[in-house]
Amino acid sequence: MDVKFAKPKSFYEIYERKPGANKEGIHYCPGCGHGIIHKMIAEAVQDLEIQDRTVVISPVGCSVFAYYYFDTGNIQSAHGRAPAVGTGVKRTHPDSIVISYQGDGDLAAIGTAEIVHAANRGEQMTVIFVNNAIYGMTGGQMAPTTLEGQRTTTTPYGRKKENEGQPVRVAELIDALEAPVYVERTTLSDVKGRTRTRKAIRKALKYQSENRGFSLVEVLSSCPTGWGVTPVDANQWIREKMEAVFPVGLLRDRAADIEARPLEPRPFVRENLHQLLEIPEPGTGDAQAAAAQGAGEMQHVDERYRNPRIKVAGFGGQGILFLGLGIASTGMELGYQVSWLPSYGPEMRGGTANCSVRVSSDLIGSPIVAETDILVAFNKPSLAKFEPDVRAGGVVFYDSSLIDASPQRDDIEAVSVPATQLADELGNTKAANMVMFGAIAEKTGLFSLEEVRQHLGGYIKKKKLIPLNERAIERGATYVREGA
Repeated sequence: MDVKFAKPKSFYEIYERKPGANKEGIHYCPGCGHGIIHKMIAEAVQDLEIQDRTVVISPVGCSVFAYYYFDTGNIQSAHGRAPAVGTGVKRTHPDSIVISYQGDGDLAAIGTAEIVHAANRGEQMTVIFVNNAIYGMTGGQMAPTTLEGQRTTTTPYGRKKENEGQPVRVAELIDALEAPVYVERTTLSDVKGRTRTRKAIRKALKYQSENRGFSLVEVLSSCPTGWGVTPVDANQWIREKMEAVFPVGLLRDRAADIEARPLEPRPFVRENLHQLLEIPEPGTGDAQAAAAQGAGEMQHVDERYRNPRIKVAGFGGQGILFLGLGIASTGMELGYQVSWLPSYGPEMRGGTANCSVRVSSDLIGSPIVAETDILVAFNKPSLAKFEPDVRAGGVVFYDSSLIDASPQRDDIEAVSVPATQLADELGNTKAANMVMFGAIAEKTGLFSLEEVRQHLGGYIKKKKLIPLNERAIERGATYVREGA
């Protein structure tokens, strides 16, 4: 019999999302258990034939990089919040297979409330909990699972129960609740342990596919880099130290006693919602008229600028996020599908700021903008950082008042707009973002100037500022139109 060794189909063939030149190999440190666990999950997903409905949710920590590898649905969540996000996914898409993939610094620390309450509700999801007794990604600090006496960067003399408390035993904590169906702790320290881990992950996913309820598999895994040891010594340390504190074994398996409980979709009730929130009903007024005229299909927009993925970037205080919000808000009022995803530093002014905006006639699968159709850069660092992400044939708008160098690529369209200077001439530097909005609208035809002006009130709360912004929009459009 011929035996064929191949990568599970639930992995990407090439890891395009992973940065760097090597798109075929994983990035994890030698001896790290994440790669092993990834393979076990991928094999189970393929063998159970659930790839097309699996959603992997990964929060902060080394687990965050799961989206590099799994050819499934992928959602990134805030630190510790994967079970809460998983609850939302499962409630809105009952047929989905939700995998909450979390480390100990995530699940057992900031995420304690989320995991306890998701388990207590018996949410129909599978939690894969990777326990390596340390914060592996951020420098090797003490985690809730760090052992007594274990030295970390934040316990250089060893963890002391009198000062830091004792290690948290997550599997036992979850087992104390009534609702969970399956709870098991396994290890990757030897062949027997890995075999058991593989079976446990398959069982947990099988139970979810059968609508049995909540499952948690805790996996004792090594972090040779964080521990400062070799991979071989790391496995020995798991066997000799970790397994004494975190005993390997089955804590609960009640699947045989639990009837399958298929979830029913919970319809979203819209009655009176918009009156309660004091916002216009979608599909009424201008949005309805625009859709009737075919605006929702963007037939009036040049193909180069249709359904754009937009990145707006600059310093905090330049109105970067506000411009992105304005583009998304205008698109929403006109009946398009939109998303707006801000990213900014902690500084009120002067820090980095950017946002990803999508305006589309089709449903939007992700708000993340990786490959950019339209880049709007308000400072030189932003142009240098995001220009490589612009697709060939894309367009770059840049504030030539503040950027003394034009884009370097010859396969993109560059539009120079001295937005800050033009805003100064209007009497208010802060209007530079709306000058750029007018330039974008005029150049791309995505919105007419009248549409931009008409919907300013939807996101500008201080109505006395609307006349200034109207002038700024017109000034930006005039500059582009006249080719000044």
